[in-house]
Amino acid sequence: MTAVLSCSAQLLSPKTSAYNHQDTLRGSVGTGRSWWNVKKYDLSVAVDIAGKTIQGNNRVTFEVRQPGKNKIMQVDLQEPMTIEKIEYLNEKGRSLPFKREGNAYWVDFGATSFPANGQQVITIYFKGKPRAAVNPPWDGGWIWKSDEKGRSWVSVACQGLGASVWYPCKDYQGDEPDNGASLSVTVPDPLVAVGNGRLKNKTANTNGTTTWQWEVTAPINSYNIIPYIGYYANWTEKYTGEKGDLDCSYWVLDYNLEKAQKQFGRDVKPMLKCFEYWFGPYPFYEDSYKLVEAPHLGMEHQSAVAYGNKYKNGYLGMDLSGSGWGTKWDYIIIHESGHEWFGNNITTDDIADMWVHEGFTDYSEPLFVECQYGKQAGDEYLQGLRRNIQNDTPVIGPYGVNKEGSGDMYAKGANLLHIIRQVIQNDSLFRMILRGLNSDFYHKTVTSAIVEKYISEKAGKDFSKLFDQYLRTTKIPVLEYELKGKKISYRWSNTIAGFDMPVLVSINQKEQWIRPTGEWQALHLADGQDSNTFTINPNFYIISKKED
Repeated sequence: MTAVLSCSAQLLSPKTSAYNHQDTLRGSVGTGRSWWNVKKYDLSVAVDIAGKTIQGNNRVTFEVRQPGKNKIMQVDLQEPMTIEKIEYLNEKGRSLPFKREGNAYWVDFGATSFPANGQQVITIYFKGKPRAAVNPPWDGGWIWKSDEKGRSWVSVACQGLGASVWYPCKDYQGDEPDNGASLSVTVPDPLVAVGNGRLKNKTANTNGTTTWQWEVTAPINSYNIIPYIGYYANWTEKYTGEKGDLDCSYWVLDYNLEKAQKQFGRDVKPMLKCFEYWFGPYPFYEDSYKLVEAPHLGMEHQSAVAYGNKYKNGYLGMDLSGSGWGTKWDYIIIHESGHEWFGNNITTDDIADMWVHEGFTDYSEPLFVECQYGKQAGDEYLQGLRRNIQNDTPVIGPYGVNKEGSGDMYAKGANLLHIIRQVIQNDSLFRMILRGLNSDFYHKTVTSAIVEKYISEKAGKDFSKLFDQYLRTTKIPVLEYELKGKKISYRWSNTIAGFDMPVLVSINQKEQWIRPTGEWQALHLADGQDSNTFTINPNFYIISKKED
């Protein structure tokens, strides 16, 4: 990955001195990770709500990429959680020795000789009192709350913090379990436990608990494997989409059933129709689409999207764009569901490239507005999102240390995509690119560099300077211009070398394209025309500066 992106190192200039060995273990592929590939997680957990503790096991099926002996495996589990035992099922449950180094465990397979591509299975037993969330979903962990009736309501949010905050796994986005995951959750009766995908089994135990077993068949981010525990009511419906009938299931607190049916009934099917049009078929038909009411604002948990927007329009009743369009629909339903395409279907290897998740998903919002209310409405919403851009640090963060870039990955990423759409000048082609991304990288992990190259190649235009400018610097291009009679002069400033993005402008109320560079260029008007008006199309996120 470093080699691929080294051409942009001068733009990023990350200060890696702030990171330590634990950050590197977590954020990179070292010797304890490179030789094996996760095929499936079968996770079982029993939840002690009163004691706020959990215990369970994770049966990890993996494939050997690099054959040989004396293999040491890195398994991640954050303190204060502990691994109790590891059994190697290929050798009749032989106990494997292990040692801890902070939030990583080193598992020693000894003299075992691994064949290439051989399928291996271990079971990791764990227990402890997992970190409690401070401000979920941003500062995450286990969430131990009560609903409005004082009853237990429990879940987890751990993006960025990592799934290893509560269960042992290979806590690296670049290696998803290829064959999916199962999640069995044992809770006291009469609580309901909801998980990802489809309900496979429900077992009443003899000790006043019930085990709920859920399963997904598609690859899944480790942080997306999440239990929801509460007094849930459920209803289902079908959406007839591009791949046939999609099973839709909704789990909400029992006393919110009526308002949830109204809110979800209004927004879910239009959202699915819009996103399938722009992005292609919903990526997880086999595992279903699900919204689950959560004790936090919301998260993109694959096939079990967390919803906590209190059945309000907008973002907890607010319009993040200030345009007026953002309070006509439920922000969390739209945004978090958009992640099923960008974030869950297409996932970045390193969270430094998280703009691929958040920028594209943020752009799903104006696309939804456009689908519902027209192109001008979508443009106005998109332009309004700019007020949230800080330009504090680059959108892409430092690699290999589990560190995101700037929060501008949302609104700035969306505006970057909108600029690309304008420059392509062909919405059919732009739509084909969005759908192509979801088709060609279906259930795969990628880097920003791969996505950038794909867009340029499919568009037939070199967008490399555009990506470098908006993703790897904090500089917003300034279009300087000067009006003198029949002469208009213009150039780019505050840009990287070689930046020559074309811009749509209006001269005397007539639209035309110009292609500024870092050098002054002149445009001469025809006889009978004076350059008394010069405006820039507002769909371009740039700064204009008129010279006196």
